[in-house]
Amino acid sequence: MKQWYETLFENYGRKYDNENFTKGTSGECDFIEKEISFNKSLKIIDIGCGTGRHAIELSRRGYNVTGIDLSDSQLNRAREKTSALNLDITFLKHDARNLPFKDEFDLAIMLCEGGFPLMETDEMNYEILRNAAETLKNNGKLIFTTLNGLFPLFHSVKDFLASSTEDGNAVYSGNTFDLMTFRDINITTIEDDSGVVKELNCNERYYVPSEITWLLKSLGFKTIDIYGAKLGAYSRDDKLATEDYEMLVIAEK
Repeated sequence: MKQWYETLFENYGRKYDNENFTKGTSGECDFIEKEISFNKSLKIIDIGCGTGRHAIELSRRGYNVTGIDLSDSQLNRAREKTSALNLDITFLKHDARNLPFKDEFDLAIMLCEGGFPLMETDEMNYEILRNAAETLKNNGKLIFTTLNGLFPLFHSVKDFLASSTEDGNAVYSGNTFDLMTFRDINITTIEDDSGVVKELNCNERYYVPSEITWLLKSLGFKTIDIYGAKLGAYSRDDKLATEDYEMLVIAEK
């Protein structure tokens, strides 16, 4: 049986590119470039690359990027866009819980909930982090964003999602946040690229900073920094706050 995140991304490449949360690509890539000191000799893997927006922007700037995703629809859209721009990016279909790469990349990015933390169990989410860690060389760096568990303790997830939705974008309803598991369960309604309306029972895991730190330490990361993640404006100056819906995690081996 398909999980909600698999159904969500079927035939959803074009609509996905119009969602609000995809609008910060250029600024997010500015931050990534700074984090790797503009070193174009480095190899980058984009895990859960979706329609390839970060991979394409980084490739445009001269970086060597491999994009992986579970969705054929998203990957096809990424390849279409890459071809139109005459770029050379390898896009591969892989499950982030089972990647074939070992010590191959200098940087792994996993942005905008690209796989982690969408899995149905904590163990599966951990497998994504473990596989991301294994793709990296010694001294490699992992940059990812994930849902901030401090946010729902102080705010309504339902109200936040409603406030950031425009006509034609995904609509979220029936949210319940479970304090025992730190999971938000909601019904997401989307219209795919063919105009078919889908209702999906979604289940996403929110993490508190101490959990993320512990998980990454257990995977051999020596330096772990966590900040607030502002759309299109990632910065080490943004101390994580309860107002941040997402957090930005930077970990070095």
